Amino acid sequence: MADQTIRGEEFEKKAEKKLSGWGLFGSKYEDAADLYEKAANCFKLAKNWDRAGAVYIKLASCHLKLESKHEAASAYVDAANCYKKISVQDAAQSLNQAVNLFLEIGRLNMAARYCKELGELYEQEQDLEKAIDYFERAADLFQSEEVTTSANQCKQKVAQFAAQLEQYPKAIEIFEAIARHSMNNNLLKYSVKGILLNAGICQLCRGDVVAITNSLERYQELDPTFSGTREYKLLADLAASMDEEDVGKFTDVIKEYDSMTRLDPWKTTLLLRAKNALKAKEEEEDDLT
Repeated sequence: MADQTIRGEEFEKKAEKKLSGWGLFGSKYEDAADLYEKAANCFKLAKNWDRAGAVYIKLASCHLKLESKHEAASAYVDAANCYKKISVQDAAQSLNQAVNLFLEIGRLNMAARYCKELGELYEQEQDLEKAIDYFERAADLFQSEEVTTSANQCKQKVAQFAAQLEQYPKAIEIFEAIARHSMNNNLLKYSVKGILLNAGICQLCRGDVVAITNSLERYQELDPTFSGTREYKLLADLAASMDEEDVGKFTDVIKEYDSMTRLDPWKTTLLLRAKNALKAKEEEEDDLT
């Protein structure tokens, strides 16, 4: 691997020499770009991700000098893929450059794809506010390109993170909009009950029994089959136990559902929040009596 690093350094030096020497403007940058490409590949083979990323950024600069914005954007993506292995911050910076270039040349689909990737990077880092920003941008771009499925996936991420940040009205609004939109699409119809369950769980976290009951009525109007589903029964039973301020019943309803359909960590976290709020309310009332 050490010999690959040495080869990479040689190619990089040759590229620098090309740039600092005399020569026709265009050919000088083209020759340097070829050498940087070779240098980056050597550094990648040596698993020297930092050097490889840095060389890809130099390669992007050559492409920009040649007015080749698409190639420059691709080089920034290559840099990001190297940096991902060592530094999320550097990877995000490179991807951002790529997104801006793809937007400049009207490649909205590519810009959307890398905005989504940026959202995923920040999700890994648990920086949910930044993740929301990028998933929202990705959703808008996918929507403008009529890539509905990808747009919906990004919107669902936004709603999930908003709920984790206790921005329940925002989360509910997004989930309900996706459900309404999906009802008009035969391929997406089957997913509606799961999306309405997510919206309903956010309503439970708000702790307003009247709002939950009204929502369940709305969801039945939206999807007439919803009232016959286990998802509807779960929400209705949880709403009833909240109304009765019965923590034991609330817990049993969740256990029963979970024994047949495993609840994912997101739902479990939110339901635990709703349960703890109910418990606190019950204890508060016990203290008053």
